[in-house]
Amino acid sequence: MRKYMYMQNELEALIEGKTYREGDKLPSIRELARQYQCSMSTVIRTLHELEKRHLVYSVDKSGYYVVKKQGKPHTAVPDIIDFATSAPDPDVFPYVDFQHCINKAIETYKNDLFLYGTAQGLPSLIQVLQKQLANHQVFTQPSNIFVTSGVQQALALLATIPFPNQKDTLLIEQPGYHLLIEYLETHKLPVIGIKRTAQGLDLEELERLFRRERIKFFYTMPRFQSPLGTSYSRQEKAAIVELARKYEVYIVEDDHLADLEQDSKSDPMYTFDQSEHVIYLKTYSKIIFPGLRLGTAVIPDALTDTFNQYKRLLDIDSSMLSQAALEIYLKSGMFDRHKQKIRSSYQRRSRVLADSLQRELADATDLFSYQEMKYPGIHTHLILNERLSISRLIPLLKKQSIVVESIDKHYLSTFPQESILKLNASTTKEEVIEQGIKQLVDVLRKAR
Repeated sequence: MRKYMYMQNELEALIEGKTYREGDKLPSIRELARQYQCSMSTVIRTLHELEKRHLVYSVDKSGYYVVKKQGKPHTAVPDIIDFATSAPDPDVFPYVDFQHCINKAIETYKNDLFLYGTAQGLPSLIQVLQKQLANHQVFTQPSNIFVTSGVQQALALLATIPFPNQKDTLLIEQPGYHLLIEYLETHKLPVIGIKRTAQGLDLEELERLFRRERIKFFYTMPRFQSPLGTSYSRQEKAAIVELARKYEVYIVEDDHLADLEQDSKSDPMYTFDQSEHVIYLKTYSKIIFPGLRLGTAVIPDALTDTFNQYKRLLDIDSSMLSQAALEIYLKSGMFDRHKQKIRSSYQRRSRVLADSLQRELADATDLFSYQEMKYPGIHTHLILNERLSISRLIPLLKKQSIVVESIDKHYLSTFPQESILKLNASTTKEEVIEQGIKQLVDVLRKAR
């Protein structure tokens, strides 16, 4: 990460925290250069960026001061502890930055906004996405990259279009992505499930299904799976890709939280694919904001023409304004800075959530089981004692101002369900996570 971006994130965190109050003077340029071990020009660039974001202002021959903060003051303890919401934290989003990108997009592409684009996506954005994907070890050509209206559109198209293997049944993890499940069952598409746990998949069962059933594609979230929060090992990824090659099955890899990965050695399944059987999907909604509705699909050569045809008939093109704004956001370096900020914020919350659960588990093994992960994600799950009813727990927790959500919708209607409670900390403030987990376990004890 560039030095000025790191410095900008650090100063911004200090300003938004309690270190600097409104009107406080920042250290001098020379002092900041010494403190961060960088040149004074880097400090000046950082301060100019903070000034553009209305976090500091300069006084001639005096220095830089903290701008008066807007909105209602931060309260240490919110009224509700929300373990259900999976959207990005709005308090971490750089509204001023993205507003600038939208305005710049209108100015740059004002003539193109009155024309229909291409089904594949804005060509200049695709060039930028190619470089972004390479950062995740996804090396592909622009002709294979499609911009979609979120991952949901890509999944709907893939579930509908004919595949070269001429098979028709979809295989999905259980529990799995609830909106895909709802789509498949609403449209009465042939689908079966395979159980996924904190230990991963039963690879022998996966091979049996690949061999005996007419599996068109296997949909999976290899890392930070929703709703479990677990990730495949490198060996599991390689084994699944090899089975797909062997039995002529495609894999649809949903890498929805790739930007939050802490393990530098964790590559997507796409990197293990030597036979073009992996379709890679990525969204920007989970790290920027859901309203952006933009995703990326890397489609193999054998499917590009069909995918393009069906997508064009569905919506002609994805939002040109959103695409143009995202292009500017990525090219300017703002996205990398925001990614570093939200990753740091989520890592702290993930660690507090994991540590809190591990402490409580010591005296609550009769209530639930919890699998600690080497690299905890922003969401996780508890397997509850069979005597505990989640439908009864939800209103009891709500009375304690704790919001959780049932996992029922993450299962196919025909698949046997387990008593699992999912927990998400993406919008839960770091300082109340431990308190929320203590209250949750107390409610579990009383409910038992």
